[in-house]
Amino acid sequence: MKFKALRTILCLALCLTLALGVASAAETAASEEPLSLWTTDSVAKEMLVTYIQAVTEEGGEDYIPPIDRIAVFDLDGTLFCETDPNYFDYTLLVYRVLEDPDYKDKASDFERETALKIVGQNNYGLSFSGLEVDHGKCIASAFAGMTIDEFNAYIQEFKKLPMPGYDGMNRGGGWYLPMLQVVDYLKDNGFTVYVVSGTDRFIVRGIAYDSPLGIPPRQIIGSDETVVASKQGDTNGLNYVFVEDDVLILGGEFVVKNLKMNKVSVIIQEIGQRPVLSFGNSTGDASMAEYVTSNNPYASMAFMLCCDDTVRENGNQDKADKMFTLCETFGWVPISMRDDWTTIYGDGVTRKAAAD
Repeated sequence: MKFKALRTILCLALCLTLALGVASAAETAASEEPLSLWTTDSVAKEMLVTYIQAVTEEGGEDYIPPIDRIAVFDLDGTLFCETDPNYFDYTLLVYRVLEDPDYKDKASDFERETALKIVGQNNYGLSFSGLEVDHGKCIASAFAGMTIDEFNAYIQEFKKLPMPGYDGMNRGGGWYLPMLQVVDYLKDNGFTVYVVSGTDRFIVRGIAYDSPLGIPPRQIIGSDETVVASKQGDTNGLNYVFVEDDVLILGGEFVVKNLKMNKVSVIIQEIGQRPVLSFGNSTGDASMAEYVTSNNPYASMAFMLCCDDTVRENGNQDKADKMFTLCETFGWVPISMRDDWTTIYGDGVTRKAAAD
């Protein structure tokens, strides 16, 4: 395919740019351009635009019919602020278990123990084996019995709290504006966009609710907990019939953490076909990226965000350097949050730590 040759050339150009350490200092492109918040000399932007032009050109060698234009995005660290000081769903659990006056005295010992581990991770950089699954279990149990609408309303209230590490932003406002432009750009070019996240599915839908993301709940996939009918009790779903005055409630049981290979499994289970574009930021997205780009019958690409901006964002240069290396190894396209974007959260948002 002609596109593959072009991608190789652009990848070489990108590697050369990174090797020389050339940071972008270009001005923002014209406001009417679809990716106006990306720097004019961003190689990642150029590769994406070139790809979109190739796959949407009817009669072209790399043309992809609209029905097969599927793009998958991770959430945390890809579309939305990953850590302040931790994942949105981790901070939500800490609030629920340790601070919520309506629940903290009802929390189980396991929930409190898990919430305190997250606090230890936040404050002291501690590491705990199995915390991802323990957290998922506690999210399921701490909100058990809530209706779907009640859970969403709870998340909406939490979103109103200030983001502790930033001035001018609340917890629900941590969208990466340049990535929202990518989502809109893809939708404008006939792509169906899915979010495939490790965060609880209903929490991701709550974050996206009434937000600028503009993706319906049916296209949001995440970690799962059980859902049951309000009158079902302990009756197995195979032996229970939903009745007129039933409502759906959270069942309290954790089902699966949607990371790594689990993301590939859920893509084929829920989307039913192989995507052609993948956007992620960590090794938790590596399987998804490789599934999208390995032996795909269509031209495909995987992009990975590198958290190298420590002024405008809670970046980590060591993690960014590791991701740049992985991108070179696997042929993923790196996106530098520092060099490829003219803004992250908008001019009205500043990171408090930047003034320290």
